[in-house]
Parts: sequence; structure tokens; C-alpha cells
Amino acid sequence: MTAPISRLVSLGTVVIDVVMNIAHLPERGADIIASGAWLEPGGAFNVMVAARRQGLRTACAGTTGTGPFGDLARAALDREGIDLLHRPVLGVDTGFDVAMVDAEGERTFVTAAGAEGQLTVDCLDRVELAPTDAVYVSGYSLLHPMNRAAILDRLPRLAAESTVVFDPGPLGHEIPAGDLDVISARADWWSCNEREAALSTGLAGPVDAASALMTRLTRGTVLLRLGAGGCVVVGARSAPRFVSGFPVETIDTNGAGDVHVGAFIAGLAAGLDPARAAARSNAAAAIAVTRAGPSAAPTSGEVDEFLRGQA
Repeated sequence: MTAPISRLVSLGTVVIDVVMNIAHLPERGADIIASGAWLEPGGAFNVMVAARRQGLRTACAGTTGTGPFGDLARAALDREGIDLLHRPVLGVDTGFDVAMVDAEGERTFVTAAGAEGQLTVDCLDRVELAPTDAVYVSGYSLLHPMNRAAILDRLPRLAAESTVVFDPGPLGHEIPAGDLDVISARADWWSCNEREAALSTGLAGPVDAASALMTRLTRGTVLLRLGAGGCVVVGARSAPRFVSGFPVETIDTNGAGDVHVGAFIAGLAAGLDPARAAARSNAAAAIAVTRAGPSAAPTSGEVDEFLRGQA
């Protein structure tokens, strides 16, 4: 039994997105001119912002670097009212990715790692995690050896009442099976999209894939995102429950899944049951894809207004 959630603590990685709007991906060896470009914090930053803008106290337990990208990441965290629990890593900057967003709003990433991949066991052990904390773990973090060692060491030692939310991300299927076993034994929520579920299970149907993921969990529930179709919640003791999405004109899908996760955690913290929390996170993600850039999470008031308009 998990405790009521009073804070989100993210163990995910914060990177800087070099966002480029393009008509289409260039052919190999070709060139293309972006119609727009800017720098913006991304990765787990989007999850934290989504939760914070829904009113949930939020803290970043990931690492940042010393350099212009690290400065940008910390300034953005401070601006959003997100507590930073570690000092910067000396001698290395925060990493970045090139996020190419095509005319249909789909995004493609190429990432260069930095200080966000240097979370040590000792560093994470200095973070006080309460039973009322929701702990967010990203598959991106588990691809960094230092982060993976720290997270896999700490997770089994969390209070049984703490809520652990895992999002494997696009590369989650590359995480070693033994490491995923540690996550599966402790995760209360496994949140992913259809593509990620299919890569992890080899099953194309969302319910089949979510059900297969569910069999791996010791105590958790699967929340599988269906894009504009909403999401499906699959638990051990109930039939799959579909929660409808909201049709909108998509401008940019970058960060939409992160917004969904952050808003969902905030919904649970507000005392909503999973279906109602999922409905709010569907609405938050729908709003986010109508805006350019990864950090497009709406406020709680904006979600309320959106849902009133759908009634």
C-alpha cells in the first residue's frame, strides 16, 4: 500500500534540447534549413515542470554540470520553483540533444551525454526520500553506468509506502534484463507509449503489450499512452480500462509523454483515482502538443478550463 503523495522527486536526467523545426528529416548526406531553432531544458525537466504546474511540490535529484548548459538547466529549475538537491558536477557541462521536429509534429533526437549521467551512489544516498515521496525513474538514467548503479542500489531500500513511477523511454528496451528486474520488483507505475511497449514485449496490440508488461511487475500497474487516443490502465486485479484522449491540432509532440507522466503523478497526489488522474494527464498532454517546444506543460487552471470546454 502506497502512502499519499506530497512531493515528486525525480531521478531522471535533465538535458538541454537544441530544438529545430524542419519540414522533414534530411536524406543521408544531405542538408536542410530549419525554419526555427532554440535552446530549452528537456528530458526529466518536462516531467517535473508538468507536475509542478499542476501544484505538486517537486524536487530534482539528478545532476547538472558546470558550464552554459548547466547554468541554463539550473536557472529553468529555479524559475519553475523546483528544488535542486545537488551541487553542480565540477569540470563537465550538462549534456544536450538535437531535437528535430518535422511538419507533422513528430520529433527525432540525437543526444550527447554530460553531467546528468554522473549521479553517484554517495550523491543519491545524501537525498532524504520520505514515504510520501513519489520517485520518478527514467530509462534514460539507467543507460548511464553511474546513474544506474546509484538508482538500482537505492530503489530496494525505499520505504515500502513510497510510490515509484518508471518510464522506460524510447531506449528502455536496451536496458539489461537484470536491471529491469530490479525496477519491475519496485515500480508502482510503469508508464510508456505504444512503441516502447512493443519494443519491450514484441507485441503490437496495446492491451496485449501492457498485459505482458504487467506480468513482469511485482506490485505495480501499467499506464500505456496511446497518443491522441488517450491511454489504457492495466492492473493485476481489473480489466484494462481505456481513458479517452482529446482530438487537437498537433504542432509539436516533443515532451508530450513527459507532460503526461508528470500530470498523472500530480493527479494521484491530489487524491484522484487512476482513471481520473489519467483523464487529466490526457488533457495536459493534449494541450502540450498544441504548443511549440518540449516544456509546454499547462497549469492546473489551464487543464481545468480545457476540460470544461470538453464537457
